[in-house]
Parts: sequence; structure tokens; C-alpha cells
Amino acid sequence: MIRDRGRIKWNSLMLPEHVTMLRKWTEEDTYEQLKQSDEQKLEMLNDIAGVAMEFGKEVMITHFIDRHYKEVLGKIHYFDAINKEFRVVDKNGRMVRISAEKIDQMVIME
Repeated sequence: MIRDRGRIKWNSLMLPEHVTMLRKWTEEDTYEQLKQSDEQKLEMLNDIAGVAMEFGKEVMITHFIDRHYKEVLGKIHYFDAINKEFRVVDKNGRMVRISAEKIDQMVIME
């Protein structure tokens, strides 16, 4: 059985600049792309946000930030129509600003 060490055996032959470039390149492979929303999905998100704000329900919002999709659990405090962003108070009491264009999914928690 051949025991190959992968990239480890080549690190001694590379310049430090090449090693950092390769690490950055492998990190870029994990980046995700922003999904485009259609009108029907935007209307559904609008309905869910309206119900959650009216009755003070907690929502789980999946949104695109820093080239990845992240989730926020909290209550929608306010919608800023000028900047088109939601202001959500999460479990720790922090105010999180979420752009409405970058929301992928919104679910009311029960």
C-alpha cells in the first residue's frame, strides 16, 4: 500500500507566497453564489414578514452575507423601506440588519 502525504510532501519545495495563494484558492472553492429570487418568492417573503411583525413571532431568516448563507433567529423589529433592509433582534438582544434583496428563506418559528 502506497502512503501518499498529498500536498504535505510538496510544501518544502514551494515558496511561502505560493502556499498562501493555494490556501486562498482552496478557500474560494467554498464560496457560494447568490440565488436570484422571483416575484412569487418575494411575495411569499413579504407575507411571512408581515405576519411575523404583526404578531411578534420569531423567524428564522437565511440570508447571503460574506459569500456564504447564514441563518439568524430572532424577531423582526422594523423594516426600513428606504434602505430595503430588515432590522432583526436576535436571541442575544443584538440588532442585525439584513438586506431584503439577500434573503433566501424566511420561516416563522412556533
